Amino acid sequence: MKNNQRISRLRRACSGIVAVEFALILPVLTLLSIPVVDCARAIQANTILINISREGANIASRGASLTSTSSQNLMTALASTAPPLDMSTRGMIYISKVMGHLQGGVVRNVILEQYRWQGSTGYFPASTISTCSNWASDGSCSSIPSNPDSASTANAMTGLLADGEVVYAVEAFYNFNMFFNGLNVGTGTIGQIGPNLYAATIF
Repeated sequence: MKNNQRISRLRRACSGIVAVEFALILPVLTLLSIPVVDCARAIQANTILINISREGANIASRGASLTSTSSQNLMTALASTAPPLDMSTRGMIYISKVMGHLQGGVVRNVILEQYRWQGSTGYFPASTISTCSNWASDGSCSSIPSNPDSASTANAMTGLLADGEVVYAVEAFYNFNMFFNGLNVGTGTIGQIGPNLYAATIF
C-alpha cells in the first residue's frame, strides 16, 4: 500500500515537472516557429511565380502571334492559377517578344513586342528584360519602333540567338508581405524576406 502511495506521489511530481518545463519552453518554441511560417509562405510564393512564368512562356511560344487582347487573356488566366497569392493587388506579369537581329555584323537581341498585365492595380515593377517608356491603354508597349535597327536591346539570351530567331520571355513579380517582419526576438529581429519576388522563363 505504501509503495503504491509513493508511486502515485512520484507520478504527480513528475507530471508537475513536465508541465513546468513545457511552460518554460513554449515561448522559445513559438519564437522559433514564427520565422518558419514566413519562410514557408515565401517558398510557396516563389514556386507559384516560377510556374506562372514557365507556363506562360510555354503557351506564348507555341501559339500564334500574340495581340494585346490575347496577351491580356493569357496573363489573366495565369494570374487566376496563383491563389493564395493576390496577384491583382500585389503581382505583375510581363510578356516580351525577343528576336536576334543581325546589325553591323553582330547579332543583337531586340524587343519586338512587350505587354504588361492590366489586371494589376497596385504593383508596377519595371520589366528586367526591357524598360518600356510608354504603355498604351491596352497594356502594350507603344514606344517600340517598327524598325529592329532602332529597337531596344533585350536583357535576355544575350549572344545565344541567331539572326531572326524569336523567343518569348514571361516575367512574374510579387510584392511579398511578411506576417512577422521586424518582430523583435530576444536581442535581434526577424529579417526581411523579399519583398520583391521574381521569376522569369524564356521559351
